[in-house]
Amino acid sequence: MSELVGREGELRVLREAMTHPPSVALVEGEPGIGKTRLVRAAAEGGVSGRTLLLGHCHQLREPFPYGPVFEALREVPGRLAGNNPVTGPLAGLNPVTGALRGHLPELGELLPPAPPPLADPAAERHRLFRAVRELLAAAGPAVLVIEDLHWADDGTRELLRFLTSRPPEGLALVLTYRRPVTGLPLGSASAVISLTPLDAAQVGRLASGLLQRRELPPGFADRLHRRTSGIPFLVEELLRSVGADLELGRVPLLLREAMTEQLDRLPPEVLATVRAAAVLRVPVREDELAAVAGGAAGLLEALRLGVLHEHPGGRYGFRHPLAQEAAYDTIPGPGRRLIHARAVAALAEADPPPLVQLTFHARRAGDLAAWLEYGKAAAARAAAVGDLPVAVEVLEELLADPELPEAERPPLVLTLGRLAMAGPANPRAILLLRPLLADERLSRELRGEARLSLGLMLHGQLGDVLAARPAIMAAVADLEAERPALAARGLACLAMPGWGPEPLEVQEQWMRRAEHLAAAGDDPELQAAVAGNRAALAMSVGRPEAGALAARLPAGDPSAAVRRQVARTLCNLYDLAVTLGRLSEAEEYGRRGTALAEETGALFPIYLVQGVSLRIDWMIGRWEGLAARAEAMVETTRDSPFAGVEARLVLGQLALAAGEWTEAESHLHAAGRDSPDSLYLPFVLASWAGLVELHLAREQVARAVEEARRAAARLRRKGVWAWGDQVVPAAVTALVTAGLRAEAATLMGDFEAGLAGLDAPSARAGLHVTRGLLTVPEEAYEHFARARETYDAIPQPYAAARAGESEAGALLALGKSTAAATVLAEVAERFAALGATRDAARCRRLLREHGVSAPALRRGGVLSQREREVARLVALGRTNKEIAEVLFLSRRTVETHVATLLRKLGVRSRTEITPPAD
Repeated sequence: MSELVGREGELRVLREAMTHPPSVALVEGEPGIGKTRLVRAAAEGGVSGRTLLLGHCHQLREPFPYGPVFEALREVPGRLAGNNPVTGPLAGLNPVTGALRGHLPELGELLPPAPPPLADPAAERHRLFRAVRELLAAAGPAVLVIEDLHWADDGTRELLRFLTSRPPEGLALVLTYRRPVTGLPLGSASAVISLTPLDAAQVGRLASGLLQRRELPPGFADRLHRRTSGIPFLVEELLRSVGADLELGRVPLLLREAMTEQLDRLPPEVLATVRAAAVLRVPVREDELAAVAGGAAGLLEALRLGVLHEHPGGRYGFRHPLAQEAAYDTIPGPGRRLIHARAVAALAEADPPPLVQLTFHARRAGDLAAWLEYGKAAAARAAAVGDLPVAVEVLEELLADPELPEAERPPLVLTLGRLAMAGPANPRAILLLRPLLADERLSRELRGEARLSLGLMLHGQLGDVLAARPAIMAAVADLEAERPALAARGLACLAMPGWGPEPLEVQEQWMRRAEHLAAAGDDPELQAAVAGNRAALAMSVGRPEAGALAARLPAGDPSAAVRRQVARTLCNLYDLAVTLGRLSEAEEYGRRGTALAEETGALFPIYLVQGVSLRIDWMIGRWEGLAARAEAMVETTRDSPFAGVEARLVLGQLALAAGEWTEAESHLHAAGRDSPDSLYLPFVLASWAGLVELHLAREQVARAVEEARRAAARLRRKGVWAWGDQVVPAAVTALVTAGLRAEAATLMGDFEAGLAGLDAPSARAGLHVTRGLLTVPEEAYEHFARARETYDAIPQPYAAARAGESEAGALLALGKSTAAATVLAEVAERFAALGATRDAARCRRLLREHGVSAPALRRGGVLSQREREVARLVALGRTNKEIAEVLFLSRRTVETHVATLLRKLGVRSRTEITPPAD
């Protein structure tokens, strides 16, 4: 192997990640840039005492779920058993690892007994993921390397995301890939190593080592660099072809030209073997290669010359895909078709036949009938073994081919839709389903199924609610008579109040229809899903019977599919109860829902719980490190347009509390204000409320009133007043500030009437705040005090502190300065402890204006609380004038604080000031 040139820094970073688990290192770069070479060099010198596990993704792969990871795990037995004879399962292994017995026969009796199979494929998949994690933990410390992730199926990427979200303590994960590639766990990466081409000097060093010459002809390195663009693999391959022409300084123009020259010198039997390997694309057994080549005589010479290489498992092929592609391009078209036909004949004899490869070769041999037959069989086999990504990929390739007979298109698209709904987001399937709806050959029932698949994918995978809902409604009309179970599924989705522009009474009608249709059938999973949505609807609007409906859900049903629906419902109830301020109930729903989701493999509810935890931390005042966690969630959900909305809302609220107005405005717009009918309505209302407060803080009263009216109209149209606390207090504040008390009173009256008989503590507290804003001071302070007590009981310390500030303001208006100062001092301290910079500053200003001493400032390191507040705003690029406005200080005072910061931090310029640590 050649010397590793120009990668010293990257090598250090990769070895650091390998030896300091848990870690995730991503190595990216174009083909031939040296990703594999770097990983091998790091492993050779830096993983002593660690298990090295290697897996590869291939261009053509047969249905084998999570194959690259299982390929790597075959090296685990030696680590587990050591030198000791094994006569049964190893002690200490988690029983769940028994789920791997059928996938890893090499582990034999090392694993515990296999658990009974689960009826639900998602539950089975999740149990398998847990088994992989536990096995890696037992084999640790370990380095798991997965190469060429750009060729990985969605299932392998999902498994890798699972591992990176909760990695074993001793696992270092290394992934190599080409760009562009999606679905990587970027948010969990410890290191991202981007390999770039070598410069001319580095190309010269590499050439000297390969040719074992201390000196090269003048200008040779520069010409070699120009012709290879500094790609190490191209340098090696081109130098291999130069041979005796080195002294002439001759460098072939392209790799294909070099490959042509090399192949022209080969004897016929060797050339036939090399061409067979080029057509087969993936490394194969000797007998398979011989069958396609027409004989085995050329293999030894091809290996001796270095044209082909031996791969693990007694398979033979090219060292690099670039070389395979270059060799393939040298074969004339008729010759390629003939070799592909021989490949079909040879591979069809295998048991079981490699259907994906047969599909590929049949198409390139021009045998369309065999191509279609093998393609359908490959998709069916992949779906049967649970490898949905391969099934979807095969169907997409069939559908993308212009030679596909039109009569075959509708059934293939419908099959694709059914499979795609069970997997991750699939925009390509959606693009294929859309035109199918105009196909007049489809029956009404099949068109309804296509519409439902399209609508549910648009709604659940892409978050395109406005496009999804008409499709689902049309599907219900098509399916209600002949396929009532499918129609019920669509109606239950439409009936959730948090989504869509329809009023609550319309959605309740849909829910009743869904319950009627589900009850008429015999599908327990569907019935559990509809019952769960009924409980979620009741919780959404704050109805007291929600708890009783949840208690009747079949959490102990023997069917994993049914329990999975219960897990989904419990996690939804967790989310909805948090919105209402019923946190003690929410915690119980979250605990039960997470446990059931873990057991049944319902991954989405687990992700939902992770998102809700950010909002809970915001509500209960657990703000330390919250911004970093929310930013990480935004980063890791970039592939899903709406999954990061909750994190955006939290970031907006944190920025608003800290007086970081530009950041607050950006996040709040992204959290729903710009898409009120497309995103989850409680988040939309909360983002609207934040923008109202932001405009008031900037003294933009007219804009605040405009936003308040829009938000109030949206809440009235929906009719779920249990969410009124998200926006009504802010809207009433804006209207009162603008002198529109009558309009504000009408809104408060609607809010009060809408809460009658509901169990919604946050909304009750918000109603007390609203009453305080509209009544006389003699009564106002009591309403604000009740609001503060209610918020404290939930608990919502930030909301309680804001209610306390309003209480103190009412007391000051009554002339009760001593009582007001006591409340205000406590509130200012609470704001400061939370990190609500602007709120704390506003309270201190009120204390100063009324001649009351401010509470002692907390200190963090060498900086006072006020200095930390100023430092944070300076680091954000704020001017002294802007900082003065945020903190209610004079510009001269801000200048003094900045000068003190420069002195204490030992820096010369404000551009060197960084945000203080939490």
